[in-house]
Order: sequence, then structure tokens, then C-alpha cells
Amino acid sequence: MSKRSPSTPTLHRRRGHVGNLKSIDTDRRHLTGPFVTRTPLDSATPESNDFPALSVNHQGNTFWSDLKSWRWVVNPVSSFKLLAISVILYLNWELVTPNIAPGLPNPLRPLLFISYPVGSDTGEVQYAKGYLDLAFIAYYIVFFSFVRQIIIIHACQPIARYFGVKRQAKLERFGEQGYALVYFAIMGAWGYRIMKRLPTYWYRTEYFWIDYPHWEMKFELKRYYLMHMAYWCQQLIVLLFGLEKPRKDYYELVAHHVVTLWLIGWSYLINLTLIGNAIYMSMDIPDAFLAFSKLLNYMKMERAKFASFVVFIGFWTYFRHYLNIVILWSVWTEFDLIPEVSRVWAPSQGAWLVWWMKYQIFAPLLFLQILNLFWYYLIWRIAIRSVTSNLTDDRSDDEDNDGDANDIDEKDE
Repeated sequence: MSKRSPSTPTLHRRRGHVGNLKSIDTDRRHLTGPFVTRTPLDSATPESNDFPALSVNHQGNTFWSDLKSWRWVVNPVSSFKLLAISVILYLNWELVTPNIAPGLPNPLRPLLFISYPVGSDTGEVQYAKGYLDLAFIAYYIVFFSFVRQIIIIHACQPIARYFGVKRQAKLERFGEQGYALVYFAIMGAWGYRIMKRLPTYWYRTEYFWIDYPHWEMKFELKRYYLMHMAYWCQQLIVLLFGLEKPRKDYYELVAHHVVTLWLIGWSYLINLTLIGNAIYMSMDIPDAFLAFSKLLNYMKMERAKFASFVVFIGFWTYFRHYLNIVILWSVWTEFDLIPEVSRVWAPSQGAWLVWWMKYQIFAPLLFLQILNLFWYYLIWRIAIRSVTSNLTDDRSDDEDNDGDANDIDEKDE
């Protein structure tokens, strides 16, 4: 009895710590809409940050309970069901309705395809903007939730184990960086392809303002813009529900998400999508190199990771700082290139850029640059340390700690 009694309170204490993990807000690391305040996680966050447990072990949970608790964000089965239901209902409407009510539009079409096609003087179909774009964003939030978990659990984590990564915290980080590499490599290449067809290539900033408002968008540009917005909204959900291990710069990441979502949505609304594409490009390409460097670090490829990190610093410096400063300079000095007739507050005509909007555009871009400079400082600190030690992610908690989730909770107390 004397040997068992001390262990009992210890067991209760550690169980209490696991429960307390629900109160830890977490995130990983670009601009519309209202932002939900940080909400209690309650049952939406499982009792550990173990991704396979989050995504696979849902015994007793129904599809409906996953919807109510937001577990569909981390359960690929539930997110796939949401995607499949939308596609099946869309196809049923397309097959059945023409025989019953010919010409009746499919209400599910805005979920799967971009809306508001319009003609143009060149004969190429352009696209306007409207509220149905929100439906497209919502569908692709679910899409990215499904893709994210599939890549993390079924692609990246097996690769990590093959290279000898064993600790769960590192498996999760490896999966996150693998997903980031896939996403940013694809979107960076896609953004380059789009910019190459625009007058703004390569950062010819005067065309951000000439011929404003840029009311209509090419098919690729609109789809690219909305899918980017869906990705960052999904990342915000991951942040708010604490689905990733906390990082040291959590509040900086919250600020980054808010500013970038603000910039994305506001630039889309006020028809500044050409400058938006330029900002996307300056963010996505260095992020792909960052993720690749981290993957090499986890795989213990010492020479390759060092070379990759050096290349990453060069890309980050050029894209995140030089090009972002070029954009800031354009806002400050080239704003007056906007046609005189368009310098009015006339939303019905797509014109929003009265004189004071110059400062409203400049301020969040400047704040974003300040955040980038904060991370630039951390990057150089890592670079200096790497001369004598291994590269580590200064934005993360200590991933080499031998403690488990309970240890994290004990340290927080």
C-alpha cells in the first residue's frame, strides 16, 4: 500500500496536465474578412498533438460530431466526405435537373468553379469579383485540410521514419515542413507563370497603378488568388484550434496571419490584385527553400542542409526584403500614377483609392516587413550558430527535449 499510494496522486496530476494542454494556443507560421477571436478549444483539440491520433483515432466519433467539433480539419476521412458530398450533389443536379427544370443554374457550381465570367475587348474571358467567391474559398479550405493531413501522415512521416526520425515531435515538424514545401513550391512556380503574363513582370511596379482599377481578372490569376486565400484561412483555423506544437514566436505568427489575410482580402476587394500577386511571389518562393532546408536538417544531411541554408538566406534576402522594399517604395512614390478619374471612392465602379488609401496600403506592408526583419534576425542567428553546431529552428520549442506532452505542461505550470 505504501508503494502504491504515492503513484496514485501522481497519475491524477499527470492526467490533469494532459487536459490542460487544451488551453495552449499553437501555430506554424500570408491577407480577408473578419477574424474570430481566440476561442476555447474544448473538444476540438484532442488530448495530444500527435497527428496520427488526431487524424486516425476517432473511435466513437461520428461524421456529424466531427463537423460540430471542427475535427474535420485534422480528420482526412471527414474532410474527404465533405468534399465528396459536394461533388456528388453537383453531379446529381447536372444529371437530373435538365430533365426537370432545364436552364436552372446549379447552386453548387460556385463551390467547385470560380464565378462571374465576363467578356473583354481582347476576346479572352475575364472574371469579376463577388460574394460567390466566398463559397469557392470555403470549399478549398476543406480541400487543403484533406490534402494537408494526407501529405503529413501518409507521405512525409513514413519518409521521416525511413531517415531515422523517431520522436513524435520531430515527425510532426517533418510533416509540416513537407506539406509547406509541396504547397509553396507549387504556388511559387504558379505565381511566376502568372506574373510572366502580366505587365508587372519582373516587378515593374508602375503597372501596379497604371490603368487602375484592375476590376477584371484572368482565369488563372483569380483561381490562384482565391486558392491562396483558402490556404491561409485553413492555416488560421489550425492556429486557432491549437493543432500544432507551440512555437516561441506564437504572437508574431498570429500578427503575421492577421496582417497577411488583411492584405489578401483588402487587395482583392479594392482591385489591387497585381500588387497582390507580386507580394505572394515574394513570400512563397523563399518559404519553399526554408521548408527544404528544414527537411534536410531533420534527415541529418549535414553538407546538403548547410548548402541549402546558404541558398535560402540569399533567396529570403532578395524576395522578402529587397523586393518587399521595392513594393513599399512603389506605394509611397508611384501611387499618383493612378488615373485622375480613378482617385475616387466609388465601389460601384471598382475605384477605391482616394488619397488616404495610400497610407492604408503602406502601413500593413510596413508592418509585414518588420515581422520579416524579426525572422531575418533569427535566421542569421541560426546561420552563426551553424558554424559550430547543427541548424535548429529558433522559432520552435526545443524539439530535442526528452520530455513528452506532460513535461511541456509541467514546465508551463
